[in-house]
Amino acid sequence: MAEEPIVGTPPSTVTNPPRQWGAAAPPNSYPDPDVVVVRPEFRRLTVGNTPLQRLWTGSLWAEGPAWSGQGRYLVFSDVGGDVQYRWTQDDGRMTTFRAPSRNSNGNSFDFSGRQISCEHFTRRVVRWEHDGSLTVLADRYDGKRLNSPNDLVPHPDGSVWFTDPHYGNSLYEGQPDAGGDLDPRPGAPDAGGQAQELANAVYRIAPDGQIAKLTDEVAYPNGLAFSPDHRRLYVADTGPGPRDIKVFDVAPDGTLTGGRVFTDMVVDGIKCGPDGLRVDVYGNLWCASNAGSGALGYSGVLIFDPGGELIGRIRLPEACANVCFGGPKRNRLFMTASQSLYALYVNTQGATPG
Repeated sequence: MAEEPIVGTPPSTVTNPPRQWGAAAPPNSYPDPDVVVVRPEFRRLTVGNTPLQRLWTGSLWAEGPAWSGQGRYLVFSDVGGDVQYRWTQDDGRMTTFRAPSRNSNGNSFDFSGRQISCEHFTRRVVRWEHDGSLTVLADRYDGKRLNSPNDLVPHPDGSVWFTDPHYGNSLYEGQPDAGGDLDPRPGAPDAGGQAQELANAVYRIAPDGQIAKLTDEVAYPNGLAFSPDHRRLYVADTGPGPRDIKVFDVAPDGTLTGGRVFTDMVVDGIKCGPDGLRVDVYGNLWCASNAGSGALGYSGVLIFDPGGELIGRIRLPEACANVCFGGPKRNRLFMTASQSLYALYVNTQGATPG
């Protein structure tokens, strides 16, 4: 029987001695020292005899992991590399999935098993149909071009909810806005060349294709996730201001009310930056964390209970951008972190597909 982790330790930001990664690295002891139990409630979500694994490295900025239950594979984006990768469960093989990817960022699979993606370059939300064809779900609101859709989440009613900050207005992650010093039409016939027209906001695409703006009170909306009953929506605010996570009540008509701070993302006095989000079947929020190079060990994943209390941490040596639950039992947490893909078996399951 594996030894259970000690609650609240270790307070240090890295393992001692420092952990080594890669196929030739010596194995770590159980329980994994980088799975940190902050509160006793987190123990039931951990597996004492499983390691935190780096499955692959080689991307520029890894984002948007999403699990295909039908295909038994994980797809994720390398935003700067302009490619989507696929990691296959059966043989652990990594292959190029789509290139170019139009600087795709967030990905998910809807309740019919179709991949939905946010494309920075084309400033749109798209869906890949079962026959391989592409459907554009949204590229405008109120007649104006979107900024750069960042992340998205499906709803059981067939709608798709997404965030639209302006992070993709760069040569590296998309295309620059018109009016600056850089060429706004870089090397592609469908480059935009328009200036930003819309405020950063959160949107809902109805099953009939109608697009509604839900809120623009989140300064830099990024990752988002529903509670298991779909009555709450969590939204990460990743801008230079709050850098917190807000939660809204979801009304039966799909509107949002009662926006409030869920967590300020301060851990041990360290301000962590939120990014991608997922919720497990117990309602716990698993949040990607980027604490910067000066706070090694606070980057990774932060786990909050439904009341906003931090209960656990997963420490990674790179800034984590996004997470998802996958595997045949939906009990494996996949983490895209800067240049690498990580995974950890957990004793819970993702509340939604993808």
